[in-house]
Amino acid sequence: MTSPRTHIFRLLRWGRTLARHGALRGIESDINTPPQVRRLCRIARLGTVQPKVPDYAGAFQEIGPAAIKLGQALATRPDIVGEEVARNLLSLQDDLPPVGFPLIRREIEATFGRPLDSLYSSFDPAPVGAASIAQVHKAVTTDGRIVAVKVQRPGIRDRLARDIETYEWAAAHLEALGGEAARLRPRLVIANFKRWTARELDLRREAASASELAEAMQGFEGYQVPAIDWDRTNGRVLTIDWIEGTKISDTQALRASGHDLSQIANRLVISFLTQAISHGFFHADMHQGNLFVEGDGTIAAIDFGIMGRIDRRARVWLAEILYGLTTGNYRRVAEIHFEAQYVPSYHSVDEFATALRAVGEPMRGKPVSELSVGQMLDGLFAITRDFDMQTQPHLLLLQKTMVMVEGLATQLDPSINMWDVSGPFVKSWIRDELGPEAAIAERLRSDAETLMRVPDLVRRIEERFPARGGAPEPPPLPEVELVWERSRRGARWPGYAAALVVGGALVWGAKALGWL
Repeated sequence: MTSPRTHIFRLLRWGRTLARHGALRGIESDINTPPQVRRLCRIARLGTVQPKVPDYAGAFQEIGPAAIKLGQALATRPDIVGEEVARNLLSLQDDLPPVGFPLIRREIEATFGRPLDSLYSSFDPAPVGAASIAQVHKAVTTDGRIVAVKVQRPGIRDRLARDIETYEWAAAHLEALGGEAARLRPRLVIANFKRWTARELDLRREAASASELAEAMQGFEGYQVPAIDWDRTNGRVLTIDWIEGTKISDTQALRASGHDLSQIANRLVISFLTQAISHGFFHADMHQGNLFVEGDGTIAAIDFGIMGRIDRRARVWLAEILYGLTTGNYRRVAEIHFEAQYVPSYHSVDEFATALRAVGEPMRGKPVSELSVGQMLDGLFAITRDFDMQTQPHLLLLQKTMVMVEGLATQLDPSINMWDVSGPFVKSWIRDELGPEAAIAERLRSDAETLMRVPDLVRRIEERFPARGGAPEPPPLPEVELVWERSRRGARWPGYAAALVVGGALVWGAKALGWL
């Protein structure tokens, strides 16, 4: 078991790193930050030379892999952390110096229990990319296929486990303060973060996501997901077909190769809408480094560690919202928000429709080059607070991806208009999915499924709410001995202060992630 002194040392080091980059200002300015934590943040800043503009990305990158992952997640929450912070975190480069090839070779051979040469006939020792959790090498399998091999950094699981253990320790001390800190349940927050990180550390999950997306997009011409080599994939190593193509951001090279950039831009937008609206499962990390264009114009995607999922009901609402905004039917868009319970019922549908009109009308009738999905969505976020709208994490991830896709499409074709491209697709999908025949078929299917679920539903209700009553039990939390309970130790206050400072940071970040 890690000693309190070790936790204190880590927390103090992280707190000073945050302070040097000016990254404690967000915690200090948050109205929900306890006064004690706000004071300790000011103390942590003493003696530090801070930039005029807080550098959250730099702070998270300096702290390490666990913080990098947290920063990447925070970048999807501009509604909570603010546009300035989100933009800064979008610049967070998930890259570190590569691990030497001998260690990579040892990791592959240990996890498969076989010599490297029995898996790959050749293996480039120089990585093509090195991120915080894994790095990628080019190789050729023994059966002659060119592949990309993603290998976890040796020891990364242990390092993340150590950091998360300290998060747990800090959260326990913060929760023990009671009041608002206890209500936020930071221990449960860290438990959820721990499970989320564990999923990302299992490369079989990423392989499964790629396989699922490939199956969903099988009938979409001009979009490719590389095949998984399951015989050479496990929890620590992922082997996937190598993509030979040009980065989608290299417009000069694409143009020189004779590609129609306008056609590629349209295909990119429709492929995203097909994933998100038709299938409810989309590649949520569609930045310029993860998309390539092959010789025949096919768009090929890589890196499926971050995926978004939307259930059918939310997809119907989303499609109607997008279509209503493009046609100016603000009343229907407002009704959908109330039907989806995105807006509390005590607000007025008419007032919300007026607020939506204030966002949409300034863009109507403008030249194509001045219209933007990103601007429209930013405007929608601006009115969420006025109408007490609860954050919908899955829609925020979708919003981030949509803005990212629009940016790439505009780079390919500056004259593209996302509304013009997406409008016919959304209209067609609504007609097919919400027309009379589809509605009857869906009703019959859902009613039959409901009847079949009744016996299991009764059983689960009895299990979750036994005769004694009460809410479902929370997941088990680790036992943490509080510093002030260890009377035989003298250094109580340093641990208490460190736990408050970094624990406050954890709560602020967790709130932004929607775990509270």
